[in-house]
Amino acid sequence: MPRRHMHMTGADGAALRAALRDLRTELGVPGEFPAPVLAEAEQAARAPRLPDLDATDLPLFTIDPPTSRDLDQAMHLAKRPSDSGGGYRVHYAIADVAAFVTPGGALDAEAHRRVTTLYFPDGKVPLHPPVLSEGAASLLPGQACPALLWRFDLDSAGRVETTDVRRALVRSRAGLDYDGVQQAIDSGTAEEPVALLREIGRLRETLEQERGGVSLNVPEQEIVARDGSYTLAYRAPLPADGWNAQISLMTGMAAAELMLSAGSGILRTLPSAPDGAVGRLRRTAAALRIDWPHHVPYAELVRTLDPHLPAHAAFLQECTALLRGAGYTVFTGGSAPDPLLHAAVAAPYAHCTAPLRRLVDRYAGELCVAAVAGAAPPQWATAALDALPQRMAEGSRLANTAERECVDLVEAALLKDHVGETFEATVIDVKEREPQVGTVHLEEPAVVGRVESPSGRLPLGDRIRVRLTQADPGRAKVLFAPA
Repeated sequence: MPRRHMHMTGADGAALRAALRDLRTELGVPGEFPAPVLAEAEQAARAPRLPDLDATDLPLFTIDPPTSRDLDQAMHLAKRPSDSGGGYRVHYAIADVAAFVTPGGALDAEAHRRVTTLYFPDGKVPLHPPVLSEGAASLLPGQACPALLWRFDLDSAGRVETTDVRRALVRSRAGLDYDGVQQAIDSGTAEEPVALLREIGRLRETLEQERGGVSLNVPEQEIVARDGSYTLAYRAPLPADGWNAQISLMTGMAAAELMLSAGSGILRTLPSAPDGAVGRLRRTAAALRIDWPHHVPYAELVRTLDPHLPAHAAFLQECTALLRGAGYTVFTGGSAPDPLLHAAVAAPYAHCTAPLRRLVDRYAGELCVAAVAGAAPPQWATAALDALPQRMAEGSRLANTAERECVDLVEAALLKDHVGETFEATVIDVKEREPQVGTVHLEEPAVVGRVESPSGRLPLGDRIRVRLTQADPGRAKVLFAPA
């Protein structure tokens, strides 16, 4: 599910910091890594299991937020010679966490306890100790690292013709960020391996549209310092975000096909959205004055939205409801998995590109390497498969709860000194059985909150003035009433 990664800048407030500490305690969020785990991680960082293949001459680059140090992926993009059919060659290196983690060891056990990296406004709770996740195992520029090196040959339309993945030693040449990549591509100053991201990304987006898939350009909520205080705002994803995501999606689809061909693996699956969920979205679209003709499919509508527009940003946030129900499906012995597809991807799909931050990716990568080699996967990988869906479900629930509660805390901290004031808002949802209760979207600040009308039905879709009736971080979530 798309995450609304938040980060703090400027004045964060003592009350908010205290509320975030209390939230971690309440949710049972893991604290510091135990000493045996840290010791094992230090040893692994000094002496990882290195692959035989040396691919450090490949000029890879990473694209991540400027402050990120847990870099899972690096890529190199090139055009294939016309005498070999043309098209493109994509190299995609994924951090090889298995080169550092000994199955059954303290580090492995701790990763199974944590399951996923958790994000909070004032920092993150990592899956692996930083000496690995932000150090020896991370694809940092200039650092030789063990990786799973994927190679794709694409035709001129961006379709995958051949897939290969094997262990290799790699070295990223440059750590790029999304804004810089977008500016370089738009200005025509990007070197070809970077410039091709737009060309290949757009081709893959076209293929996604043809198969009925949809990618949500969900704005990321962030806290912005302003005039000595702070406010909430949305960061609308850049086109480069989407092009980069298409490379990851392509890899996840290829991983699923490899595991399916080998007869065992673990897929990321999502059932089709129930009719009721789509109907609710249609009501929200009407509330936000978004034209959605009945003959236009949901996926087609989403591609027309501009996340820079407040109404579209609010609608895209509501669209994430259709991603609920995602899970993991294990299959072994050549049996056909059920369910098989990921409805948003519109194809079989697997999580395999973020092993520094997500436990299941380490196992999927191992199974793919074995499938390409025509070998049986290691026993430690297959033995853990049956328990992974439940583990990942528990980790996802914790991550989702932490995200939701953090949003509530930040909104309450932002508005706590404004109780009694009025704001312009749009009613974007009204409960069917309680029409006096609903949700409003404030354009400034970027807050989505609960509204309760003591006098009767809320006017779905109308712009109204609302009065803030409560906001106290850690004690009372934001609540509005019609002014």
